[in-house]
Amino acid sequence: MKNPTRRDMTLLPLALGVASIREAKAQQMTLPVENASLTDLVDGLAKASTTATALTQAYLARIEAYDRGGPALNSVRVVNPDALSIAARFDKVKPSKAQPLAGVPILVKDNIATGDKQPTTAGSVALEGAHAKDDSTVVKKLRAAGAVILGKANLTEFANILAIDMPSGYSSLGGQVKNPFSPTLMDDRGIPVVQPGGSSAGSAVAVAAGLCAAAIGSETSGSLLSPANQNGLVTVKPTVGLISRAGVIPISHSQDTAGPLTRTVRDSALLLNVLADHDPLDAATKLLQRPADYTSSLDKDGLKGARIGLPSDPSDPANDAYMGKLPPRSAEVLARALTVLQDAGATIVRANMPTAGWIGGPGTGMAVLNTNPLSRTKYTPGAASIVFLYELKRDLNLYLRDWATSTKTKTMADVIAFNLANADKALRFGQDLFLAAQATKGDLSELEYKSARAMDLLAAKERGMDAYMTEHKLDAVLFTGTTGASIAAKAGYPSVQVPGGLISGVGDKETPDYPLGITFAGRAWSEAKLLRLAYAFEQASNARPLPPGLPAL
Repeated sequence: MKNPTRRDMTLLPLALGVASIREAKAQQMTLPVENASLTDLVDGLAKASTTATALTQAYLARIEAYDRGGPALNSVRVVNPDALSIAARFDKVKPSKAQPLAGVPILVKDNIATGDKQPTTAGSVALEGAHAKDDSTVVKKLRAAGAVILGKANLTEFANILAIDMPSGYSSLGGQVKNPFSPTLMDDRGIPVVQPGGSSAGSAVAVAAGLCAAAIGSETSGSLLSPANQNGLVTVKPTVGLISRAGVIPISHSQDTAGPLTRTVRDSALLLNVLADHDPLDAATKLLQRPADYTSSLDKDGLKGARIGLPSDPSDPANDAYMGKLPPRSAEVLARALTVLQDAGATIVRANMPTAGWIGGPGTGMAVLNTNPLSRTKYTPGAASIVFLYELKRDLNLYLRDWATSTKTKTMADVIAFNLANADKALRFGQDLFLAAQATKGDLSELEYKSARAMDLLAAKERGMDAYMTEHKLDAVLFTGTTGASIAAKAGYPSVQVPGGLISGVGDKETPDYPLGITFAGRAWSEAKLLRLAYAFEQASNARPLPPGLPAL
């Protein structure tokens, strides 16, 4: 069954037609937005070599040309109908200490609430037309800094907690996001051969394709790291509590966080400066620790003297969980990265991480029958995190009760019932994970939940990252792509990812080249240190690729 792709085309500004595209070209001036960084935009606005309106028009034109037309990347679910009018108010305002993002267009993932004309839907047809009572704290911070909210990015529906084997970047409301490096879909199922990365797929694809210079996504486990990895971007998956989650449609309060997707490490540092703050609406931010300025730690010589752990030991292959089975081209990217790190003055400490095999082990997962009609493993048990499913029911019900407006959908049970009544639109891949979550009490009183959360922390934090970093006196732990996403996320610890190189192929299928990232993970509140290491690596490696076929207009 084919599910129609839905796009809120009526929300595109009426001015965006042929005349508007011509005007956007005229007003771009000397700034090549197709590859401009956030820093480039801020500098251009500060020097008056461009304007907020010109930038917004230019990005709207690229959205029309490449997201709606051309390869139809489908990364932007809705465009803010007020984007141009907001931009106009910043045309004579230059970025400043008080408003460092004045006039800069930014996309946000469509699970991040905006209290404006844009709906907040998590990509679900059950929430089509749903709005939010107010801006999320993240959006309030962006607006206060002067950002123009350009629109909402498509995503994996409900941040990929609806169904087993749902492809990344698919939502029943927004359709399928495509990877700009390889936008081909499988003929038999309409699923990307090269995934766009989940669940912040739209946010990442939009940045990679030059539809914006920066976007905000969210992660529970891998949903910032994965799309950054697949699209050749920089991201920071922050310590849980560094950035407020108030107004973000949740999965798990133990692990959820918002974070930036950018072209450069400096750009991510700039966004952390804006977003990292205490918030009475999010108790996790009470413990927040941060420097006054994340960019102050950036140093091209920042790797000198650093001790970086590589969780791998070829002499102990049975326990070489992270690097032992890397495909040849991924291993080549890692080898080049290690050479760059060592040449820049870092010491690589190679040793297996003792509890890697515990992650997702006994007591932390549950079997959920997979009835996804398009899954290759249909009618077999799929593994799911107990913490995610038990926290999902409680946390989602609270969001729907306290934040959602203009909708009759007020509980997870309502979502499930709507999906069943509209299965042709809503259930292309099923809703097995929602059904499993709904079967819990929803108050986190069950012993199995408490035990699973304790085991996650024991394996990932105390006997995992903490023990490993202490034993080897490490500044960071190095992973390829998303291989370390789970252990860092379960501990609530930060990761910073930088482009590392290009790989190709998915299973036995040949593909065009697409990116692979290098990830630096560390202890809580160590974002400044990780950014310093990542910046030095970025400057030495210069490995960020550009997707083909998306030239300047």
